[in-house]
Amino acid sequence: MEVASETFTGPIAVSPRCTPTLERRRRWERRFRWCLRVSDLAVILVTVGLGVLLQQLLSGVVSTTPATGAMLVALWLLLLSGMHSRDMQCLGSGTSEYQRVANATVLAFGAIAILVLLLDWSGDRVLIFAALPIGLVALLTTRWRWRHWLRDRRASGRYTSRTLVAGDRADVEYVIRTLQAKEHGFHVVGAALLSGDRAPVVVDDRRYPVRGPVERVADIASRIGADTIVIASRPENDSSFVRELSWQLEGTAANLVLSNQLTDVVGPRISFRPVEGLPMLQIRIPSYEGGYYLLKRGLDITVSALALACIAVIAPVLALAIKLDSPGPVFFAQRRVGRDGRLFTMYKFRTMVVDAEQRLAELQQQNEGAGLLFKMRRDPRVTRVGAVLRKLSIDELPQFWNVLLGDMSVVGPRPPLPNEVTAYDGRIVRRLYVKPGITGPWQVSGRSDLSWDESVRLDLSYVENWSLMSDLQIMWRTARVMVQREGAY
Repeated sequence: MEVASETFTGPIAVSPRCTPTLERRRRWERRFRWCLRVSDLAVILVTVGLGVLLQQLLSGVVSTTPATGAMLVALWLLLLSGMHSRDMQCLGSGTSEYQRVANATVLAFGAIAILVLLLDWSGDRVLIFAALPIGLVALLTTRWRWRHWLRDRRASGRYTSRTLVAGDRADVEYVIRTLQAKEHGFHVVGAALLSGDRAPVVVDDRRYPVRGPVERVADIASRIGADTIVIASRPENDSSFVRELSWQLEGTAANLVLSNQLTDVVGPRISFRPVEGLPMLQIRIPSYEGGYYLLKRGLDITVSALALACIAVIAPVLALAIKLDSPGPVFFAQRRVGRDGRLFTMYKFRTMVVDAEQRLAELQQQNEGAGLLFKMRRDPRVTRVGAVLRKLSIDELPQFWNVLLGDMSVVGPRPPLPNEVTAYDGRIVRRLYVKPGITGPWQVSGRSDLSWDESVRLDLSYVENWSLMSDLQIMWRTARVMVQREGAY
């Protein structure tokens, strides 16, 4: 008996296939993630192995330690994966990667510590307390090294996302200017404009070709081999534009990114709150008190106490050099405005002649600073020793005493002078919502070379979005800036 076969004659849906550009991108991403997996495994095995060895040397207990170590290795690796510490979205820049690694590490050790207590494996405590700091520092260090390896490759044009930016010309220029930093991994290959204008987009004297109108973004991306599309702004009265574009990009691009200048201020406070049929973007209103600020204060006390102990060793030598170079006191004291407008006395090593304040008025015409700030690259009031101290930022070290007293924080906005604050408008005065800092985003982003508007933007962004991990990253970057000595005068 012959069975008749049936053939579907309607429209056939074929699932999208990856383009060569998208496949190349995914290939190098997989290779890089495998490098991180192998690196993490090596660090964890060495760390736990050293912990087990130290446990046996100090206590002579062997019984359960190898089993505890094996469980710690397995849980540690599982949590690093479970917390998405190797997702490409968090690699290369920002603090998200470090936060995920730290959270996974602390959670792994916390879980094992609870297990040890419940099972009364008291002999494994040395393993836990020794391996935690060693492992955390080692993991963060290797991730930092891999990040620099990735940035070096991106600087030469490799391991980057071929990016097409679409939207209104002004919004496209803003996005491209932000993405020009090599560390972000975006290589902008063109733009698509809402206006249909074909004139190139010019950003910082660099020309980016306009590939076509926004309505043809998917076709353009396929034609030029772009694997990331950034929507700087979308057509008005077209609520389905993004959804339909995401369908059209299936198999062509890896990422569709929606840019909004709002995130420049509130990025870390943005979260998605799904409601049936209505995806909502939720913005958490910042708070300027509570547990996080207690943790910040604890970090300030710890860092300032350690710093002052080190400063005490070199202070006599610095004091002698300052005294021999020019007459006057070793320290320079100046009134500054702190949190909530409270005045305090800020201390620095003296770098100028004693009558520097009286000579300020005659130099105002030569001001090279931005906005309300007075700066001169070759200020005649600066002493020879003072010029060296400024170049190395050593003159700021006594401010750790201000941090210990609670007037300042290690990281925060720049401490303003009273006459600067009197000229603040309602927006800039928000800088006074938190304690000023010895260092901050302005210190690691150009220092005196920044424009006034840019320094204000960085300070306001920090005030609303700071975190302990971002503070630690700024401290680390500050050390690098001090060595490179950019923007210090």
